Amino acid sequence: MSKLNKDILFLISQELQDDSISLFSCLMVNRLWCETVIPILWRNPWCYDIDYYNKNYLFKIIVSYLSDDIKEFLTRQGIQLLTVSRQLLMFDYLSLCRSIDAHTINIIASIGSSLAYNNFILQQEFYNLFMKKFPELKYLNMSTIKHQIFYFPEAKLRFESLCELKCDTSIDSSYFYGLARLCQYIQRLIIDNVDESSDNHDGIAKLIRVQKNLKYFEWKDDDTLRISRPGRDPYKEIVLAIENKVDTINHLKLDFNYRSPTKHDVLPKFYKLKILSVSFYYFSEEQLKMLVYRDLEIFEIDCYELKAAYFIIENSGGHLKKICLRPPYEIDGHVRNFDDNSLIFIRKVYERCLSIEYLPLIFPPLKQHFSEFEKLLKICQNLKSLLLVIHANDVIPEENQLLENGEELLEILIRSAPTSLREIRFIGDVKFSLETLEEFLEKWRGRPALSIITPNYILGEKKYKKLISKYKNNGVIKNFSCEFIENVVNMDFKI
Repeated sequence: MSKLNKDILFLISQELQDDSISLFSCLMVNRLWCETVIPILWRNPWCYDIDYYNKNYLFKIIVSYLSDDIKEFLTRQGIQLLTVSRQLLMFDYLSLCRSIDAHTINIIASIGSSLAYNNFILQQEFYNLFMKKFPELKYLNMSTIKHQIFYFPEAKLRFESLCELKCDTSIDSSYFYGLARLCQYIQRLIIDNVDESSDNHDGIAKLIRVQKNLKYFEWKDDDTLRISRPGRDPYKEIVLAIENKVDTINHLKLDFNYRSPTKHDVLPKFYKLKILSVSFYYFSEEQLKMLVYRDLEIFEIDCYELKAAYFIIENSGGHLKKICLRPPYEIDGHVRNFDDNSLIFIRKVYERCLSIEYLPLIFPPLKQHFSEFEKLLKICQNLKSLLLVIHANDVIPEENQLLENGEELLEILIRSAPTSLREIRFIGDVKFSLETLEEFLEKWRGRPALSIITPNYILGEKKYKKLISKYKNNGVIKNFSCEFIENVVNMDFKI
């Protein structure tokens, strides 16, 4: 491995760019590996899962680039610089960097001083340095930023290349006006709505409108957000701004806490969407029929919006690979026609989603639903991961009914699961007896190894551990994990 061709080594390192532990380990192999990995680590050195409060070396590296005059000025202010000579550095680190994360910069600057003023001027010198040293700026997370860095002399050249911006609504509109003047080729824009004092988003709307190649747009309301102006659409400016980008946006996520009539009118216009995450709770059936996304590959929707989900599936172009049903998976009396809608949802999947790979299903333990589920397994031959939620609507099942539900599910899976299936997740009104589970695992032998994820209440008892261990050792089970429900239902959670 240590003698890999440099180009091959670079491609491998690229694949590990989100795996900080592996990348940091590669630094220790030899000089070639180190020279290959350092540029990847320093593209965005603020993104890794490390404790920046205690990483003095990052602080020292940045300070080493400051001029002697600036160092002297900062020292007079009482800031401890912990300097290191530039001559001792193996690489020109800042020339490799393409990103800024304001929150992490705040943390690193606090190493020099905890005083607010000193922290402020040190951050300003850091940003000024970045504008001079970075060859280009690709990513900016400006949440909590206190400096209008687009006014620095070299900022225009840096911001012209900005591809991804993450921000929040606590930032004054004037900041977005400044960005709109310089940044017109942002491809990914992620906004956290945290400010309940205002629904005036003119600055953000202006920034959206000037973009020429916006492909990814995400808006997320903070869970604690309270908007106190009923009768108004608090998202109108934003929705109308993204309406102008229907020709370029292919990934749209709108996580609104409140109703947006404007959204109802605009969403049908996004004909190029490949990824969609939005709530359709207030949509009428006529409005749902207007949602036609022929290129859609992934969509996310609340678990109780099965009717909206099957309308989207019906009008899709047959390219869907992943569906996500958001929790909490608690269907109560306010959800109309759950039994019928869940049945139609299953049917629409096997009629329109032959390419589906990641699929959650929520349905009651009724004979017709089990039958349609088995039909789906026989038709959808590309399935890789299944989340199965058995929900006995308005009924608290007894223990024997839970075991019967589990037995029925496992029998269907053995008879009809496609060979592509690698992972099954279970929650809801279902349990498995030790005998039923062993029979299932024995019959699974000879297929690709299976990963199983459940909450503790389904398979967490001690008596199952020996059985699970046996089938892990002989290759029937690849991974087994009892997790919190939040992890079980998160289709991006890996074990």
